[in-house]
Amino acid sequence: MLHESERGKGAEMVFTRLKDRLWLFNAIVATALWGVWGAFMEIPEKSGFPATLGYCVWALTLSPVAAVALKLSGWKLETDSRSASLGTLAGLLGAGGQLILFETLRLGPAYLVFPVISLYPALAVVLSLLFLKERASRRASIGIALALLAIGLLSYQPPSGSPTQGHLWLLLAMASFLMWGLQGFMVISLSKKMRTGSIYFYMTISALALAPIAWWMTDFSRPVYLGFKGPYLTTIVQSLNSLGNLFSLLALRQGIGIVIVPLTSLAPVLTILLSLAIYGVIPHPVLIAGMVSAGIAMYLLAG
Repeated sequence: MLHESERGKGAEMVFTRLKDRLWLFNAIVATALWGVWGAFMEIPEKSGFPATLGYCVWALTLSPVAAVALKLSGWKLETDSRSASLGTLAGLLGAGGQLILFETLRLGPAYLVFPVISLYPALAVVLSLLFLKERASRRASIGIALALLAIGLLSYQPPSGSPTQGHLWLLLAMASFLMWGLQGFMVISLSKKMRTGSIYFYMTISALALAPIAWWMTDFSRPVYLGFKGPYLTTIVQSLNSLGNLFSLLALRQGIGIVIVPLTSLAPVLTILLSLAIYGVIPHPVLIAGMVSAGIAMYLLAG
């Protein structure tokens, strides 16, 4: 029989190992929440509830989650000028990139826009390698490469024949790409220096500050659907998005950013699977290739 001290050491080792892997649990939860969000996010818009109003609802759903984040941080909010300015800037980059995307999709077709924007995690990874000196094992590095490949493949959309209006859409798409990439890098950096609650609080303030712009961008000349599939379903779905943001921040605080950002960016895999189950949509071969690449990447990154 094991001596009591040996059993204690064994339990302590198991606890330590679980604690060391907590980042993976939080990353998987964030990925799952964003995957479900992706599967249902288009329903309100297709029902007649504009995406710009969806942004306003999302900004509001951030508030209760921000309270949870602050509670997890012991209700301690970093109010020094550096923390407030950097946290707000990170939030403005993310929320501003979303507003620019609305205009981009008005000028250019989705099948051209999303492949440009979807690779923003690559920018976050490169900046983290250069400036934060983050490193990963060879296994994880291969997983990161496959994850970035999968992100590009999973963003594929068949040509719709929608006309493009000049090249402004490309400039706007590149702007969203740069803003989201820079935000990813900033969040990776801030997660090691600031409390999760503080980061989430300032990002929430930023999103709410830009909500009037989203309201102004809404075309109210068209009827706005206000049934269940409108604002109510949007609230439920966007709450998943907001919770995903929290779990992503928790994961970044505990793990390596250049591993976590590509991993959580593979949420479209779950979105595609749910779409197949709910809507009976058969994935395009390019998407299937992306799912295979994503599956291998997840296995390598989680190892």
